[in-house]
Amino acid sequence: MSLLILAQEHIDKTTWYPTILGFLVVLAGIGLFCGSAYVLLATNLGARLGFLVAFTGVMGFMVVLSSLWITTQSPLNTLKGSVPAWEVKEVVNDLPASKVGAAKTIERQGKKVDPVEAANVKAAVDEALVTKVANAAEPLEEGDNEFARFDVVTNYLVENTYEVGGSDPEFLNFEFTHQPEYAVVEFCEAETPEVEFGRPPEEAQCVPNSDKSGFVVLERNLGSLRLPPIVAFLSSILLFGLGLLALHWREKDEAAAEEREERETAGPAPVPAKV
Repeated sequence: MSLLILAQEHIDKTTWYPTILGFLVVLAGIGLFCGSAYVLLATNLGARLGFLVAFTGVMGFMVVLSSLWITTQSPLNTLKGSVPAWEVKEVVNDLPASKVGAAKTIERQGKKVDPVEAANVKAAVDEALVTKVANAAEPLEEGDNEFARFDVVTNYLVENTYEVGGSDPEFLNFEFTHQPEYAVVEFCEAETPEVEFGRPPEEAQCVPNSDKSGFVVLERNLGSLRLPPIVAFLSSILLFGLGLLALHWREKDEAAAEEREERETAGPAPVPAKV
């Protein structure tokens, strides 16, 4: 076991490993799982009928599996889309200059959030306001530093965090859409005082009338966590129904062929004798 682990550590991470090798492992797994069942059915039912039975059985299994993916509270290790997250829409110096109408009055109509939710919002703010530096592993993309104003996280302070909007629609009441949810983070440039030897550092203070201070306007992206399982479920139902329909048509064709063969074997019906 130790030799195997040591060998894996010395494998070069190239396009062949793990990308192409991963695809080959998945294809081989599908081929062995589905192919072995098809070979067994083909030897007993024939190639065509065995394929229909194997295909319909796999699609029925996918219907059950994808339904479990949808109903699982946290669909781990399954098909899943993007998770909910805050997206930065703009950074402005004053709220009246915002293009988002709900952000202009959020200080009056919104509410201040608790520290836990404020920390979740700040994670998106840090990613937007701090300048990203390109490296060999993660090169810069267009728009990465669109809202950047500071070099490090300690160069600014978050004063207030507000939220407004959002909804919890109920399907039974024919509510199918969510109202947009916005957050506004008020930040300021931080002035770090000098640390004197032998004394604890003082808390950073906001620089008054700084051009770098302002507001970050964010919108809640609800994500698409369960969209891929739903698409897989609907696709599996469609293919499962087609498989059942093909088996039904084949059964009707075989019944019609047997009936026709019986009529041909019995010969023409006897003509009744004339009296």
